[in-house]
Amino acid sequence: MRDTIAGALNTAMKAQDKLRVPTLRLIMAAIKDRDILNRGTGKEPASSEEISSILAKMIKQREESAKLYEEGNRTELAQQERAEIEIIRDFMPKQMTEAETRQAAKGIIDEIGAAGLRDMGKTMNALKERYAGQMDFSRASGIVKELLQ
Repeated sequence: MRDTIAGALNTAMKAQDKLRVPTLRLIMAAIKDRDILNRGTGKEPASSEEISSILAKMIKQREESAKLYEEGNRTELAQQERAEIEIIRDFMPKQMTEAETRQAAKGIIDEIGAAGLRDMGKTMNALKERYAGQMDFSRASGIVKELLQ
């Protein structure tokens, strides 16, 4: 995944893409920050799963920013944030549909033997472990809660 992003950055730089280049540089910087953090704790460089979670976090930050910009009548900045979201999404694994999320949640609940809402944390941790970057966990949380009630 790291090589794909680096290749896309080189291509964007050659094409002088004024929107893609800074966004891809931000992604590379976030990955490098995680590598440095991991090095300090004796871990390996960021794995593809960690990179996916970094990208998901970047998307979430930009969605929040876009919403705030719209509330402040700064539509041009909101559009820029949304354009960055689309660039970042190009590198994310395919997102699961609601039906696929529901099926995955049922499978995890059956597997770990979750019986009630007290097992929600265990269920969500298992989902995050297996489906990092592939699932909207805020939506998954609602589905898990519904299934466990």
